[in-house]
Amino acid sequence: MLGKRLLVVGIAGLGVLLLLSLGAVWAQSGVSLTETEELGKSTFFDESLSMNGNQSCASCHDPAVGFTGPLSDINAGGAVYEGSILGRFGNRRPPSAAYATQSPIFHLAKDMWTGGNFWDGRATGEKLGNPAADQAQGPFVNPVEQALPDSACVVYRVCTGTYGAAVDEVWGAGTCAIAWPGDVESQCAVETGSVLLSPADQALSDMAYDQIALSVAAYEASPEVNAFTSKYDLKVKLTKEEKRGRALFQGKARCSACHPSNGQLPLFTDYTFDNLGVPQNPENPAGMSPGFVDPGLGGSLQNAGYSEDVYMAEWGKQKVPTVRNVDKRPDDSVVKAYTHNGYFKTLGGLVHFYNTRDVLPLCPGPYTEAQALAAGCWPAPEVAENVNDSELGDLGLSAADEVAIVAFLKALSDGYTP
Repeated sequence: MLGKRLLVVGIAGLGVLLLLSLGAVWAQSGVSLTETEELGKSTFFDESLSMNGNQSCASCHDPAVGFTGPLSDINAGGAVYEGSILGRFGNRRPPSAAYATQSPIFHLAKDMWTGGNFWDGRATGEKLGNPAADQAQGPFVNPVEQALPDSACVVYRVCTGTYGAAVDEVWGAGTCAIAWPGDVESQCAVETGSVLLSPADQALSDMAYDQIALSVAAYEASPEVNAFTSKYDLKVKLTKEEKRGRALFQGKARCSACHPSNGQLPLFTDYTFDNLGVPQNPENPAGMSPGFVDPGLGGSLQNAGYSEDVYMAEWGKQKVPTVRNVDKRPDDSVVKAYTHNGYFKTLGGLVHFYNTRDVLPLCPGPYTEAQALAAGCWPAPEVAENVNDSELGDLGLSAADEVAIVAFLKALSDGYTP
C-alpha cells in the first residue's frame, strides 16, 4: 500500500513517462543534482531496500507533503506508519526530511541540547559527522521500518541494483568489490539473517554503508529537498491576513522563540527540544499499550548512558521541527498530522492548543483532537514532566488571531507559483 505507482502517459510524438509517487509528481524546476545527490535520490526512492521490497525512505517521507507521511487514512488516525513487515508500526509520526540536514551535530549549548536527528535526537552526527547521514542508516535495519536484517543487505542490494555502478563512480572504484556469499539473497530475506563476510569484505561493506548514508544525506541537502521556494521566500506580497499572522508569529504568539524567522532564508526551528504537553494520541498503536509514554530526548539520553539527573530533566522533550512545508499537500483533501505522535490533524487545532492549553478544562478521557475541540477541553499531557509553561498555554489570542497565524504558516509551503 505504500508503494510508488507507475503511470504511463502517452503524448503524441513524445512518449512521456511520469513516475508518480503516491499520485503526486515531484519535479523541482531548474534544479540539477550532483552525482552524489543523484545516487542518494536513487537510494531514497528504492523500495527494494526493505525486507519485502515494498518500502523506501520516500514511503514515509514523500515530497508531495513536504517529505513526511503522505497517507490521509493513516494521518487521520494513529499517524505512525506500517513497516515493510505487515502489522509492525513505529511509535512516532515521520518527521520531515526537508531541511533536516541543517541540524547541527548534537551538543549541549547554553544548557540546552541542540541538534541531531529523529524526534529524540539519537542520530547525533557523531558517527559520520552528519546527523542526517546517521539518521539515514537507522530505518534500513529497523525491524518496524524497512526491516532488513543486516546492513550488508542494504549494500548488496544497492551495489547489485540498477544504479549500483554509480556507487563506484561516486565513491571510487572498488567500493562494491565485495565477495558476496552464495546465500546472500536468502539471508537478506529472513528477519534473523546475517550475511557472513570475510573481515576484509565486512570492512568494505561497512564503509559502503556509510557512503550510502552520506549520499542520502547529500540528496536531502540538495535544493530539490531544501527548495526555499515558498511564497514567503519568493518575497511575494503577503495578504493582509498573512501579514497579521506573521506579526503574531514573531510577537504575541511567541512562535519565533523556538521557530526563529530571522535571516534571509530562515529555517523556522532552533533545533532544540521541548515538551509542549501534547496529549497521548489514543489511536497511535504504541499509545494503546498500557502505561506507554514517549520519553523523547530523555529516553535517548538514558540509552546513551547519561545519569538520571541529566536524562530526567529532558524526559518527554521532542525535537522542535521546522514549520516550513507544514501545510504542503497535493490538495486540501489530504490529511496531515502534527507533533511527534500525530495527535493533531489540523493546523487550526494545533494553534488553538498553543493558545489555550492551560485555559480550557481537562478532558475527562483520552479524547482525539476533534473530540477535544468539540468539547472545549484538552486531555492531560502524554508526559507530565518538563512541560513548557512559559512560552505557550495561555497566549490570549483571539479566534481571528489563530486564523491569521494559520494563514501565515500556509505561506511557508515550497513550490509556490506566483
